[in-house]
Amino acid sequence: MKFVAVMLFVGITASVNAQTPKFGHIDLQAVVQLMPERATAETAFNKFQGELEEIFGDMQKDLQAKMADFEQLGDSASEIKKNAKVAEIQDMQQRIQNYQQTAQQQLQAKQTELLQPVFTKAENAVSEVAKEKGLIYVFDIGPKVILYKSNESMDLLPLVKTKLGIK
Repeated sequence: MKFVAVMLFVGITASVNAQTPKFGHIDLQAVVQLMPERATAETAFNKFQGELEEIFGDMQKDLQAKMADFEQLGDSASEIKKNAKVAEIQDMQQRIQNYQQTAQQQLQAKQTELLQPVFTKAENAVSEVAKEKGLIYVFDIGPKVILYKSNESMDLLPLVKTKLGIK
């Protein structure tokens, strides 16, 4: 009878241990920072940003030229001519403001377009490693939302780096 009780206890303990949830954690941002694809995306983003800034600089120069023209009119210019120059300057200022807003939206869209494949690749590698290790949850500890993590949680960073071929 004691033997059966001990065997039952061992069987239940083994069953509970086999069902112990396995958790992992990773700093996804750290993985992305290590990926060569991120550097390529960053270079393309910086080039795009430079082009937008160049256009903005040209617009600013045009505005300054128009303002200098207005200042050179002097008192001898007619009210109609002065009003026309003021309208030109105000129009140019409005176009610059609109361009800034549009450029900001374009920058955000370009950043998403360039980085989304990098994040997707990193997330896929995390999923593969998690499946290989039999994990049921993997937490991203990068944003520091996790207030506590046990030492029993598996750090996937080294395994994901290996999966992605990052040294």
